[in-house]
Amino acid sequence: MSIRLRELIRNVRACKTQADERACIHKECASIRTAFKDENSELRHRNVAKLLFIHMLGYPTHWGQMECLKLIAGSKFLEKRIGYLGLMILLDERQEVLMLVENSLKNDLQSSNQYISGLACCAIGNISSAEICRDLAPEVEKLMVGSNPFVSKKAALCSIRILRKCPELVDTFVDRVGTLLGSRNHAVLLTSLKLMREMCVTEPAMIEQLRRHTSTLIAALKNLVLSGYAPEHDVHGIVDPFLQVEILRMLRILGKGHAETSDQMNDILAQVATNTESAKNAGNAILYECVLTIMAIEVESGLRVLAINILGRFLINRDNNIRYVALNTLHKVVGQDAQAVQRHRNTIVDCLKDTDSSIRQRALELVYALVNEANVKVLVKELLSYLIACDVEFKDELTQRICHVVEKYSTDKEWHVDTIIATLSVSTSFSSEETVCSMIALITSTPTLQAYATHKLYMQLAAKTLQPVLLQLAVWCVGEYGEMLIASVPAGIDTTEYAAPDPKAVVELLASVMRSPVADMVTKEYTLNALMKLTTRFAGTPALPLIHKQLSVYSGSMSLELQQRSVEYGSLLKLDQIRAGVLERMPAFTKKERTPTAVLSSASGESSLSRDNSLSAPAVAPAPVVAAAAPPPAEIDLLS
Repeated sequence: MSIRLRELIRNVRACKTQADERACIHKECASIRTAFKDENSELRHRNVAKLLFIHMLGYPTHWGQMECLKLIAGSKFLEKRIGYLGLMILLDERQEVLMLVENSLKNDLQSSNQYISGLACCAIGNISSAEICRDLAPEVEKLMVGSNPFVSKKAALCSIRILRKCPELVDTFVDRVGTLLGSRNHAVLLTSLKLMREMCVTEPAMIEQLRRHTSTLIAALKNLVLSGYAPEHDVHGIVDPFLQVEILRMLRILGKGHAETSDQMNDILAQVATNTESAKNAGNAILYECVLTIMAIEVESGLRVLAINILGRFLINRDNNIRYVALNTLHKVVGQDAQAVQRHRNTIVDCLKDTDSSIRQRALELVYALVNEANVKVLVKELLSYLIACDVEFKDELTQRICHVVEKYSTDKEWHVDTIIATLSVSTSFSSEETVCSMIALITSTPTLQAYATHKLYMQLAAKTLQPVLLQLAVWCVGEYGEMLIASVPAGIDTTEYAAPDPKAVVELLASVMRSPVADMVTKEYTLNALMKLTTRFAGTPALPLIHKQLSVYSGSMSLELQQRSVEYGSLLKLDQIRAGVLERMPAFTKKERTPTAVLSSASGESSLSRDNSLSAPAVAPAPVVAAAAPPPAEIDLLS
């Protein structure tokens, strides 16, 4: 006696172990096989339904595929329903068995029963192969223009599958779209719009032919926007938001890059933007699609401002999903109308303080895109506040971005230096060769900034900073502009808490950097170079013997690079006739754009800067500097 599906489910749930479940399933499979062999047609649909449940549990059921075909060939709707369900679950388009069902599909498409025709369309739309689509396309086309809206919508959805499998048939359905759009049934309109979008994706050239339906779509959207309460289509006070969204998407495709079509849409888009209620999620979905359509087509600037203002209203919504969507969309359209987005700058900046990390990240991306020369100081201040509070894993990325923004848009050089120092002071683990290069380029190319930057960076050095980029910058500037450091304090620095340092104090501070366990090898190379440069900057001061002593200490260093530099610098100290020329100031240079190779090198922790003689080894003079100095002997052995 065959048990019902409900009883099988109850028995499976009662199993306490996997072994019990397998035994239960195997017993039932044996019973189903026996029923199939006995050709028991009365209970075949029940057995196939149980087979589908067994398939959902993960057990093999391929042996029951032919029973699905027998059910489909039956005359009763109950049998066909289970048969088509089994066909779509147990088979796919790659199965050769599927060819056996093609004749049944054709007969069912011609059935007078709308539900049987709907089942056939559903099966074709889910698992049909290219051959079946090509053979049954004429039958589906006939159903599309029938008087029954239930069958028409099923046929329209089925034709989407046909177009995906046989793109060459797209011309067949173009004329049928106009008939579908003339229907007053919302389901038919919705499926016809999906068919139109599939046509545009399959064959972009079809967009030009489909533009003749623009006025029909606009009229349909206008009726939806201006119509009164319709209980059968109402969703939270909005008339069929699904259809409105689909029409707006189609208008976006038709109007993109076509001024004449876009002009027809201006009025209806303005009506949708102003008349749609934003208190419910359905209205927000329509407004969002309206904004995307306005920003994608050729419209006047006033309409674009209206669209961006809608996104601005989204930003103050309590729903985080809506705020996220608004930030994401504003970031995409900021390039089209940056001035309109700037009006919502304060609201965007407030999103940096949100508790949701995804909101903060999107707001950060948008703020970064909004920065320009006029607002760089205000926005960088907000970014610095966010840098202090943000999670540790985001600090390095944010620091890099702040440095890039300041470098790109800053017009005040002193503010530039102060901001970079403040940013690096917050992100103690940040390390970037690019930032070091850009700051050195700025300082060397701006003579009026050199004293200010040197004193500011020395203050960080004296405060025992552990930030690697600040250490390298401070050491480099002390070595390059040491005579400015021990001179008077420049304007702009508070002299009540800071005074020009003593040369000995400077050298001792550099010596402490060399002894520091946190200073990496590149920083120590910078420091050794700085000490060598100070032999000319601090000439005639009591600090000179201390410098010589520090340089000689590392002649026996375990680091080959430090040892070699120490020995070579010791020899150079004896060559007074060329030492002044070799240790001249670095000439001004412009920062080079980073290449992909440099980016990868930085990411792997390798610093090519330490190997660049023009930056990290200034003790070796460039060719123009040597030429300007006194001519050296023909050959000099620095190690002799």
